[in-house]
Amino acid sequence: MNDVPVRPAATLVVLREASDGLETLLLHRNRRLSFGGGQWVFPGGAVEPADEAGSEEQTARRAAVRETREECGLQLPEEALVPVSHWTTPRPSPKRYATWFFAASLTADADRPVQVDGGEIVQHAWYRPAQALAAHQAGDIQMLPPTYITLHALAEADSVDAALTHWRRQPMLRIEPRIAVEGDTVHMLYPGDAGYASGEASRPGPRHRCILGPAGWRYQRHDGSPTDLIP
Repeated sequence: MNDVPVRPAATLVVLREASDGLETLLLHRNRRLSFGGGQWVFPGGAVEPADEAGSEEQTARRAAVRETREECGLQLPEEALVPVSHWTTPRPSPKRYATWFFAASLTADADRPVQVDGGEIVQHAWYRPAQALAAHQAGDIQMLPPTYITLHALAEADSVDAALTHWRRQPMLRIEPRIAVEGDTVHMLYPGDAGYASGEASRPGPRHRCILGPAGWRYQRHDGSPTDLIP
């Protein structure tokens, strides 16, 4: 299982300005899919040979734009994409991806209706980030930790420009989680967590992790003090 090859992939966080603040597009994956079935995600998918563009980042940009066009009918320019993060599927997993996350503002296509492909993607919705997080906690929608954490960051921004400016100024987050199970609780440990190197969720010290409980994922990040700080 640990020898599963890691396939390059790319995701695009599509943003638009609404009357009450920024919104992001989430797509509902077909429940029959072997990877992420039933999850609500940002547009994206695996890199294809036709996406090759010389560098890893440029190839990922091209893949993110293509996947967004194929999955929901929106076309965004490659040069408008802002790098957000890079996530590698943790071991052990039957399928593993090394995924670039980009973000971009929907401008020229702002009034174009979203058209999902009806195969991999069965429906879509525009969400305020806080609304998407609340829907997840209520059990109305399921999502994977990279989506959940990205929405947390978006919830701190009061506009599309503010979100993009933040990501332009910050070093890109690179994460390969480590899974730790204690009792009935699943912990996704990230670099900077006291238990990341050992895989021990109970190890005292700084926290940087997602915790799966009855109400879905909960993001925890702090330096060892009692207060959680969400970036």
